[in-house]
Amino acid sequence: MSQPRTGERPGYLLKRTQQALNQACTDRLRPLELSMSQYAVLRALDDHPGASSAELARVTFVTRQSLRDVLSGLRAAGLVTVAERATTGRALPVALTSSGRTKLRAADDLVTQVETAMLGDLSADQQRYLADLLQTCLGNLT
Repeated sequence: MSQPRTGERPGYLLKRTQQALNQACTDRLRPLELSMSQYAVLRALDDHPGASSAELARVTFVTRQSLRDVLSGLRAAGLVTVAERATTGRALPVALTSSGRTKLRAADDLVTQVETAMLGDLSADQQRYLADLLQTCLGNLT
């Protein structure tokens, strides 16, 4: 059995879609002066309040060094705070500020618009099926 052409392979299409989604979100977030990495960290902090830097790096798929750079920019912009002391262990919890929450709400609206455009005229059932298929693929690899 012959292999499909590169442009027809699921992995290739998934990567192209991810890159197009990332670029579209980056373009939409630019007026908010947020990068996709910064948005991902704000989103993760909303989902995991008080997460440590190590936890944030893991859930946002960046290295710890990259996360340090992202957090530095978010701190300078007044969008997050990093505790001076650990509440347990050695990890310093990171938290959204009220400005960070406001910026996140605006960014969420923009990212949702991009995702809605990406899904186009897929029905709700098709969207759930797509999500289920992607979850299965992810589960098969992890």
